[in-house]
Amino acid sequence: MYQASYLKHFTEEVFLAIGCSSEEAKLASTVLISADLRGVDSHGIARLAGYVRLYDHGRLNPTPEVKVVYETPSTAVVDGDRGLGLVVAPKAMEIAMEKAEKVGSGWVSVRNSNHFGIAGYHAMLALEKDMIGWTMTNAAPLVTPTFSLDKLLGTNPIAVAVPALTEPAFVADFASTAVAYGKFEILQRKGLPAPLGWAQDAEGNATTDSNAVKSGGGLLPLGSDREHGSHKGYGLGAIVDIFSGVLSGANFGPWVPPFATAGFMTAQQGVGLGTGHFLGAMRVDGFRPAEEFKQDMDKWIKAFRGARAVDGQKVLIPGDPERESEADRSVNGIHLLEPVVLSLEELAKRFGIPFEINL
Repeated sequence: MYQASYLKHFTEEVFLAIGCSSEEAKLASTVLISADLRGVDSHGIARLAGYVRLYDHGRLNPTPEVKVVYETPSTAVVDGDRGLGLVVAPKAMEIAMEKAEKVGSGWVSVRNSNHFGIAGYHAMLALEKDMIGWTMTNAAPLVTPTFSLDKLLGTNPIAVAVPALTEPAFVADFASTAVAYGKFEILQRKGLPAPLGWAQDAEGNATTDSNAVKSGGGLLPLGSDREHGSHKGYGLGAIVDIFSGVLSGANFGPWVPPFATAGFMTAQQGVGLGTGHFLGAMRVDGFRPAEEFKQDMDKWIKAFRGARAVDGQKVLIPGDPERESEADRSVNGIHLLEPVVLSLEELAKRFGIPFEINL
């Protein structure tokens, strides 16, 4: 068990060690540890060694010049200069919010970036300004579209954050696949099989092998198979890929460079620049008075919370599990699996940074 503050400090020191500025190391560590606090262990400090491997392979620029390369009053394309997506995405969202403040909404497509952590973090930046935040990103091709044997899409998540008045904000953050690949990494660390419907093997058969992607198989779109609506998950993933990659000039489809997952590191010749993101901010008062809208959001949330539930369950609002996790882990600490601890100990030894059992 580790305190979030301890893990954040360690993460910040690692980012400083590879050459990030103090400000960007602090931001990147905040984004990364927010995933652990919110219970999204697949996108938290377990990924730290992966970012270092990107740096080692020359794919990560620790001192990027993040800049707007094309814009209109409400839109922009941002070049991330191969920087940490953990840094590039929040900067792009700031640009989207600045445009929203001026003209009602702002939309930014990003190219030449890297893995940006949990999508929800970036969407939630808009909440403090009474804005609705949108974020999405394409990712390494680990996903087989409906009826395909080839991996052509990433897990391509979507996040939307909507402010409320007295109720917690509505925060939907989900992959367009049955699960994110990080869930497979967790099962691999535990030596456990995957539930049926998460992946297919190299021949296109349903499998419970948590190493299926490494063996030529692929992740399945949300819905798992055609009879259960996988074409809808495929469609969502395709939309994310087009908005994030094709629109910005980043790589898309099978050309998106891999993160340090599934044993893949070498990026093939691409059709664009790096990984792509898409971020948006909408001023609530561009539609109606913000206070009235948030009052109605409270009513919406209370109506769903008050729904009759099946025995032993309760109806949740998107964002509830993450909020509950953050409340618990902020006080009681974050549990790390042994393989994650070992990877952090290796980083500590390499960079001469102390890392010990914390709680």
